[in-house]
Amino acid sequence: MQTGLVLVTGANGFVGKWTVIELLRAGFDVRGTVRSEGRAEAVRSAVAGQLGDAALTRLSFVRLDLMQDRGWLEAMEGVTAVAHVAAQIVAEEPKDPQLVIGPAVEGTERVLRHAVAGGVRRVVMTSSIATVGYGLGHDRGKRIYTEDDFTDLDGMRFTWAYCVGKTLAEQAAWAYARSEGLELTTIHPGAILGPALDEDASISLGMVTGLLDGSTPAMPSNGFSVIDVRDVAALHVAALQQPTSIGHRYLATSDYVPFPQVARVLADAYPDRQITNKIVPDWIIKLLARFGGPTRQIINDIGNEKHFSREKGEALLGRPFISGRDAILASAESAIRLGLLKSKRA
Repeated sequence: MQTGLVLVTGANGFVGKWTVIELLRAGFDVRGTVRSEGRAEAVRSAVAGQLGDAALTRLSFVRLDLMQDRGWLEAMEGVTAVAHVAAQIVAEEPKDPQLVIGPAVEGTERVLRHAVAGGVRRVVMTSSIATVGYGLGHDRGKRIYTEDDFTDLDGMRFTWAYCVGKTLAEQAAWAYARSEGLELTTIHPGAILGPALDEDASISLGMVTGLLDGSTPAMPSNGFSVIDVRDVAALHVAALQQPTSIGHRYLATSDYVPFPQVARVLADAYPDRQITNKIVPDWIIKLLARFGGPTRQIINDIGNEKHFSREKGEALLGRPFISGRDAILASAESAIRLGLLKSKRA
């Protein structure tokens, strides 16, 4: 069993809760950062449901804000490593991009700065494929991206706040790690699906729930690279367990799944539900993207297929990633069980 205390930022999030669970399962002690006691209680409930009440003795919480210095240095006391998981994710492009970019960049800098000040040298950070496969002149056809690829924000015709924030945050993290001798690893998930533990689930689950409850009347034609949240969490743990991961980026993507394929998987699994098969034409997506909104977040994937290599991530994990189909079905099962659908359609 592992030993040591890991500070997990954003412990109450979709990835955060699963990361807490997998760290505890591996034998680490965990101190989670949350914004309120209510969110801490949600993490406790999730942990107890997966591991039993005994695991709660190795779990504690601190109330912190990514945008304020107060409390961060104290939170690093006794910590051997940091899993920086916290992120600001929104379903639609905000009118003020800094609402997303600020916490991503400033929050990352604050966590790393206080880690170094507190004597913590080891950090595993949740990044994204948004920092890998954009602005590189890929407008049509299929391309496979690897950990050696870096998003070029200057090369993008349409940026979106999440992509900008994550890219700038990763750039800042690597620069700071080099200057301070920080032992950094970054994990780069695709669209995160898989089982929700409670109603505080990933926005990506909306791809599934919207089809199940009919709130998505038509879908775009593009696809996305899927990863199960359990694999994302397991990669964070594996990185902490394997010193050879220091200084490396790891893509966390399983299968490339076109949106219509998601609909077919759900229609086969839930034949009593009326899953739409209507497709929004690409030209409409391109037109709407000029005005922001949710289409702005997918416009760069229209007309091309962005695939991401899985070899390095699976080697770190020591097993294949959970399939895209299984991640989709796990999302659906948990959403139905937890009552996350907007309506019940038969």
